[in-house]
Amino acid sequence: MNNLLLISHISKNYVTEKEVVKAIKDITLSIKKGNIVTIVGSSGCGKSSLLSILAGIDTQSSGTFQFKKENPVIGYMLQNDALFPWLTIFENAILGLKIQKKDNLENILYVRKLLKTYSLDEFSSKYPKELSGGMRQRVALIRTLALKPDILLLDEPFSALDYQSRLAVSDDVYNIIKKEGITTIMVSHDIAEAISMSDEVVVLSKRPCSVKKIYPIHLTNKNTPIENRKAKEFSTYYNKIWKDLDINV
Repeated sequence: MNNLLLISHISKNYVTEKEVVKAIKDITLSIKKGNIVTIVGSSGCGKSSLLSILAGIDTQSSGTFQFKKENPVIGYMLQNDALFPWLTIFENAILGLKIQKKDNLENILYVRKLLKTYSLDEFSSKYPKELSGGMRQRVALIRTLALKPDILLLDEPFSALDYQSRLAVSDDVYNIIKKEGITTIMVSHDIAEAISMSDEVVVLSKRPCSVKKIYPIHLTNKNTPIENRKAKEFSTYYNKIWKDLDINV
């Protein structure tokens, strides 16, 4: 499988009036095309800082990253669905296209297709407050997919949902990502979520973070995230990753 992204010795320092804070020490990763890679680590270790660098929102202090495609389209989805309450679901879904002046007929029809495929077309004229948290999260994902990204960056996309909704939406999002064939890097603090959704799980050390361990995830009869939690290998992965995390209770 071809690599879409190569991350080489990325480091990040934040300079304050009093000191230099090291957030990322040395991260090297290769991201294979079509894979879902989830990054886990202790709270505040630098997971989101890495995503911000890859998205172009922040810059690294040293190191490089290279996409194996010229001018790649990057989709970045935050924890909050960030839907505008005064816009309809359809208007929210095409917002990114309008901002980038890509709201041509072909792309509008693609959004219509996504809404229909993922059971949201009948809610197109409704407003965010009329939808459940899980449905809003699907709309946010469709808004991101409307730009046809080469790589999708997800920063704890389910953290605002209750447990039951989180499970259901993780299935929805997984199915959408795999069906659309989007390479994905996700940050999560939930080990079970990471194992159940991913092709690889990357464990980061405490801050300043570096790569501690990479787990290729091989589950018997791999299926949707909810079903994957029943796999016989699941608990073994869970225990290993838990031991690798630098968490003091």
